[in-house]
Amino acid sequence: MTLTGDFFIGSRRIARPAGFRAFNPAADTLLEPEFSAAGPDDVDAACALAMEAFLVYRETSPDQRARFLETIADNIEALGDALIERTSLETGLPAARLQGERGRTCGQLRLFAQVIRAGDWTGARLDTALPERQPLPRPDLRQRKIALGPVAVFGASNFPLAFSVAGGDTASALAAGCPVVVKAHPAHPGASEMAASAIADAVRTCGLPDGVFSLLAGDSHELGGALVADPRIKAVGFTGSRAGGMALMHIAAQRPEPIPVFAEMSAINPVLLLPAALDDRADALGQAFAGSLCMGAGQFCTNPGLVLAMESPSLDRFIAAAAEALRATPAGVMLTPGIHASYVRGVETLAGVEGVEQAVPGGTADAPNRGRSALFVVTAEAFMAEPRLGEEVFGPASVVVRCRDEAELLRLIDDLEGQLTATLHLEPADHDLARRLLPHLETKAGRILANGWPTGVEVSHAMVHGGPFPATSDPRFTSVGTLAIDRFLRPVCYQALPADLLPAALADHNPLKINRLVDGVLRPAG
Repeated sequence: MTLTGDFFIGSRRIARPAGFRAFNPAADTLLEPEFSAAGPDDVDAACALAMEAFLVYRETSPDQRARFLETIADNIEALGDALIERTSLETGLPAARLQGERGRTCGQLRLFAQVIRAGDWTGARLDTALPERQPLPRPDLRQRKIALGPVAVFGASNFPLAFSVAGGDTASALAAGCPVVVKAHPAHPGASEMAASAIADAVRTCGLPDGVFSLLAGDSHELGGALVADPRIKAVGFTGSRAGGMALMHIAAQRPEPIPVFAEMSAINPVLLLPAALDDRADALGQAFAGSLCMGAGQFCTNPGLVLAMESPSLDRFIAAAAEALRATPAGVMLTPGIHASYVRGVETLAGVEGVEQAVPGGTADAPNRGRSALFVVTAEAFMAEPRLGEEVFGPASVVVRCRDEAELLRLIDDLEGQLTATLHLEPADHDLARRLLPHLETKAGRILANGWPTGVEVSHAMVHGGPFPATSDPRFTSVGTLAIDRFLRPVCYQALPADLLPAALADHNPLKINRLVDGVLRPAG
C-alpha cells in the first residue's frame, strides 16, 4: 500500500499540515512521507466517536466480535512483505524478527477470537432464588462481566506490531467489547498507518460502528496526555518507560473520574545461577546468557539485566564465558537515536559506580545508533548500597552480583523491586535451595522460569506478563495471554430481573452455550 501520512478518526483518513517524519536508525536518515500530527480537536472527535460506538459494539454477539478479530488478522497478513519492509526501515529490526512478530500479532488476534466464542470471559454466575429460606429469603442473583468503555492504547517502541496498533492491548480490549483509540508510537508511523488501515477495513467489512477504532499520530507528549484525560476514555493500555507510565498514571488519577492505567514499565529480570547448575555448565550458561542479553540489541522488557549467584570458581567461569561471547557479538542497531543515547548514558552510569568491575565496557559503536553490549560485576553489599545498579538500562547491559552465601542472596532478592520475570538455573541437587528461594521470588515476579531465558513471551492461556510495581502498575493482571481481557471488563449483578430482560449470557436456557457457575456448581456449556 502507498503511505499517505494520514491518521484515522474512525474510517476517515485525516491530513494535517504540520507533521513529523519517521527515522531509519540503521542508515541514520529520515524517511518519507511526512506524517500528520493530531491535535486536541482530533482527540475530542475520536473519543466522541468511540463512545458513540461503544453503546452498540459492547452488545455485539461473540461470533460478530470473533469474526472481526479474525478479519483484522487476515488483513494484516494481506499487507504482505510491504509491512515487513517498512517496519524494518523504521526500527532497524531484521525481517525475520518482524515476520515472527507479525505471526504473533495475528495469532493473538485469532486466540482472542477463540476466547470470545468460548464465553468463559463473561464470568457468568447464577444464584437461584430461595424464597423459603429463613430467616430471610434470597433473591435471584445473576452476574456477568461487561466492557469498561473506550480504551486508549499506546504503541510500544520495541514491538512495532505485537505491542502496538493491532497488538495485545488492542486485541484484548476489542475482544472485551471496548472501542480503541490508539496513540501511535512516533518511531514507526508508517507501520502504524498500515496496521490501522487493516483494522479500519475490518470495521467496514464486519459492519461495525465507525468509532470502534481510531488511530492518532503525533510526536508530542501532550497528545497522549490529552487522550488519557478525555472523560470518555475508561482505561489505558501502555508499554514503555517508567517515566512515561508514571506520567500517564498521574493524569488518569487526577481526572474527576479516575481510570485504571495498565502500564508495563520497568524490569531487570533477575537470573539466579544455583550452585550445582553453575558447577555443571558454567561455560554453556555464559554463552546462552550472552545470546539472550543481545537478542534484539537488548531491547526487550524481559531482558536479563541482573544475574545473581553465590561466590565460587564456577561463577568466575560463567563471567569469563559470558564476557567472551559478548565481546564477539556485533553491536546491534537500536530502535531510535534517543533510545541509543539513553543506553549509552545508562552504561556510563553503571561504569561510574564505585566498586563496579567492568567485565565488558560496552557503550557506543563506530556506526550510528549501535549499542555495544556491557557486563558489570559487583558484590551483593555494593549492589544493595547503590540504587542505580538496580535500575533498568534498556539495551544489552547486565550486572552480575556476587553473593557470599544463601542468606545474602535472600536479602538481595527481598531488596529488589517488582519484576516481570525471575529465572532459576538449577540441577536436582539445587532443588532444596530453590524451594527456599521460591516464596521470595513469588513476591517479586509475575513469571518464574527454570532452565531457560526470559526473552520470549508465549501468547497462551497460562502466560503472565506482569508483576509487582514498577514492572507493571497493577500486578493483578497480565498484558499477554488470554487473561489480558480481564483488564477491560467489570462485573455487573442483576437482582430479580425479569427473564425477558436478562442478557443472553445469564438467560435460563443458556443460548450462548457457555460454561456457567450455577449455585456454586460449574455447569459446562450445553
